[in-house]
Formats: sequence, C-alpha cells, structure tokens
Amino acid sequence: MTTTILESITGNVCKNKLIHGAVFHLYSRERQIDSTSACGNLKPDSRFYIASINKLFTSALTLRLVTENRLQLSNKITQYLPQIFWKDLVTINGRDFSGEITVQHLLSHTSGLPCYLIDKRPDGKKNMDFILRGEDQAWPVGKVVSEVKKMKPKFAPGTPGKASYGETNFRLLDEILQQIQGKPIDELYTEMFRELDMQDTEVLPSKSGTSYMPVYNKQNTVPLDKYFGSTHHDVASSAKDLRRFLEAYFSGKFYAKEQLAELEVWNNVFFPFKYGIGLQRFYIPRILSPFKAVPKIIGHCGSVGSIAFYVPEKSIYITGTVNQTANPSLVFRTMMKIIDKC
Repeated sequence: MTTTILESITGNVCKNKLIHGAVFHLYSRERQIDSTSACGNLKPDSRFYIASINKLFTSALTLRLVTENRLQLSNKITQYLPQIFWKDLVTINGRDFSGEITVQHLLSHTSGLPCYLIDKRPDGKKNMDFILRGEDQAWPVGKVVSEVKKMKPKFAPGTPGKASYGETNFRLLDEILQQIQGKPIDELYTEMFRELDMQDTEVLPSKSGTSYMPVYNKQNTVPLDKYFGSTHHDVASSAKDLRRFLEAYFSGKFYAKEQLAELEVWNNVFFPFKYGIGLQRFYIPRILSPFKAVPKIIGHCGSVGSIAFYVPEKSIYITGTVNQTANPSLVFRTMMKIIDKC
C-alpha cells in the first residue's frame, strides 16, 4: 500500500459528520511498510485514549510472570486476593463459585463475572450510559467489587463454550499483578513503556501533564478525569507507540513466540469478536464474506474507536483511532479497507 492510498482512506473517515479526527498507522518490517495518516483534529503523532487496548498491556505483564515461573494461568485468584475481594463474586442458586476463578478465567473472560460498566445493574441501568452522558465517575477497585456482588453472574467459572467480556476481569488481574510485583499497576505499565521506548504513552492522568485528545460521544466530549484517577491503568498513546507494543508482543517479548498459538483458544463474546487468553480476534465468517476469506486479525480494540491489530497472513500491523464512542463500526470498516489494499 502506498501512503497516498492510506491518506485517501483516512481522509474519507473524516467526512463522517461524527468524526472529529482520525489517525491510522500501517507497518510491516518484512514488507518495508511504515505509513501514518491523520485527518481532522488528530495528527500522525497525536496521543489519544486507547480504552480497552490496555487489556493487552495487562495480558503482556501477566504472561511475562508465567514465563518467569512466578505465576501459573491455572492458579486460583484466592491465592492472591483477600477474601473480601473474591467471596460472593459469582453466586448461582445459592452456591458461591468465586473460589474456582483462575487467572486464565480472568484473562479469557470465562470467569462468569458481570462487567460493572456495560452490564445492567439491579435497577436495569448501566453505569457506562451515565459516563457517556457526561457523568464522570470514580471507580476504585473496592467499589467495583461491591457493585459486581450486587449484579447477576453470567455463568459458573470455566463453563465450556461460555465467555462474557467485561472490565471487571482485568481490574482483578491488576490487583493480582500488584500483589506479585509489589508495585502499583500504573508503575508496572510505565516501566514497560520505558522498556519498549514508548515515549508517547502514559497512564492517565499523566503525572507530566501531557495533553491528549479528549474522547467524543457524538458532538460532545466525555469527561473522564475521575474515572482515570480511580483505575490507574487507563492509557493515552500514539498510533506508532501502539505498533511498537504489538510488535514486541507478537515477536515473543513477553511470552515465547512458539507458545503464542496456545493463547488462541477462541470463544464468542460479541459479534464480530472472539476472545482467547488475553487476546481478541476480529472475525468475519465466510458466509458474510463469500468472495474473499477474511484473514486472521488479532490484537485488541477499544470502545472509543481505537484499534491495535496484527494480521499474520499479511505480516502487517494496523493501529489508530477514530476517537468516537457513537460509531464503533466505522473503525473496523476502515481497517478492512486498509487490509484489503495490502
């Protein structure tokens, strides 16, 4: 793909009335591709909120501990977390299954835990809806645990063929990493960013006061300072820095390259995604793409229209954002156009 084609595809994204800015980075060491294009209020080196792409960071740190024999995926969370954190998290028909949750269940969203953000509360409302309407909320982990215990579990941990995507799993993983490493999760993230020379990547709120592009919901910006200040793992990054991380992840920096295939134990979460062990797959079945098979696309996306994916068949990495919570499908349509031209 030429830079001109990438610029054309990116420029068309900004013709959408909901999009204030977009940036896409396409990279392949083998094919000598290194192009970045931006439009609107985003520039090629702009920092933007990556949302759930941070799950790949937590995944990488967890897998490194497995590599170092400091953690096993089969370990129960009861080994690391105080009882007040895990007791009664997953209670079904009067039986508490919480003690059966493993690290792998958290990484693969097979724990049965509801999500404190996107799943319904007992009153039928969703906390994410309030946040997107502009009601910034602090969610320290103690509050997360308390909220989840009020919500209906999805299924018993490790139920075959069952998975339910949720932020709750990775908030608990953060706590486990902190217990093992003896450091707060934001410090663990920051050390990794320095190790990978990700100079445009920081945990929010940034201690250096570095600016990043605000998140949009339609025409409005979404205030998130309270939320970021309570999670300690939300991140702003650039398209190129996200690619640096992806390249390290898939080259075996954290988990042996020959073992990465072990993570591809796919369960359906929500169309068009499947989830493995700490890894997401964008998946279009052949029946919906009858003229051309969609190659394997693995990595992660975020609810703000952010993407960080690797396409092994084509040896390419695609990262970037449309920075809009109200049109999630646009970033994937754009990604497919880019892949198709490669």
